[in-house]
Amino acid sequence: MITGLCCALLLSACLKDELPAPVQPRGEGRSVQVCMGSGYQDQVWLDLGTGTVVSTNPKTAWDLAFESSADGWRVMLNGSRLMTAWNLGAVDITQPTDTNGMGAARRIDAPSGDPDSTAFGDTRGTNDVYVIDLGYNALGQPLGLRKVRMIGVTSTTFTFDAAQVDGSGVQSVTVPKDVSRSYTNYSFANGVVAIEPPTGTWDLVFTQYTHQFYDPYIPYIVTGVLTAPGRTRIARLSNADFSTVTLADTLAHPFASRRDGIGYDWKTYSFDSGSYTVDATIVYIVEDGQGYFHKMRFLDFYNEQGEVGCPLFEVVPL
Repeated sequence: MITGLCCALLLSACLKDELPAPVQPRGEGRSVQVCMGSGYQDQVWLDLGTGTVVSTNPKTAWDLAFESSADGWRVMLNGSRLMTAWNLGAVDITQPTDTNGMGAARRIDAPSGDPDSTAFGDTRGTNDVYVIDLGYNALGQPLGLRKVRMIGVTSTTFTFDAAQVDGSGVQSVTVPKDVSRSYTNYSFANGVVAIEPPTGTWDLVFTQYTHQFYDPYIPYIVTGVLTAPGRTRIARLSNADFSTVTLADTLAHPFASRRDGIGYDWKTYSFDSGSYTVDATIVYIVEDGQGYFHKMRFLDFYNEQGEVGCPLFEVVPL
């Protein structure tokens, strides 16, 4: 795990600075290019129908995301930083914690976005304490550890205790649910922060996220595209001719609601050339949050200045 993580962090650290590029029209559809900043430091939230960026934030701006619906109880980690959680059970949060063994026992949130496959799991009524690894910033520097004990959740709030790993600095925190958003974001440094745009205003977020590889078995930071949970659906076609793709192609390639339905593997990295290549024969049919359909393919991962982390993609309404 350590070797793979170090490679990922070193690769990110060697990348050139990245700058945003403008949206440009392209035929009956459009070409859109967004840039995630130096070291993939930014998360860029996009409305696909208009090709406009709704908002942008540093990936270090938040730590946890709380499900905002009245019956919501799930807690998500910031996967863009390789955050993990280790369940210690119902222990005393004020006592020091030996983190030996955390590497084998810690968990990530499923990259699919399955709400029943989170690192925290169902904390209601458990009184369990978790050690949270806050992951890494865009320079590959570790952000430290925290301990968290979920106390309760109501239709309007989440309550939890937070502490340092040595048990000091225990604080009780209440997070009001922001019902205008699917998830309410929280930062240990700054409290509740407005990160995820309001529900219905975005379809895709361009970001790093944690993917679980199985050969070898390792959680690893990748760079790609995630979708709005419960609103955006994806059908993926391989070896496709973009010009001939229609909505009828979903009969053989049905829609899925996985958060990583677009994901990261529309590009490949060559260690020989030290560069990325995009596969333009991978075509996505996207049903956006308004119920409209689009076909989409990636054309490049670099902008005109040769800066990496700037996906260029073509979108045509169906």
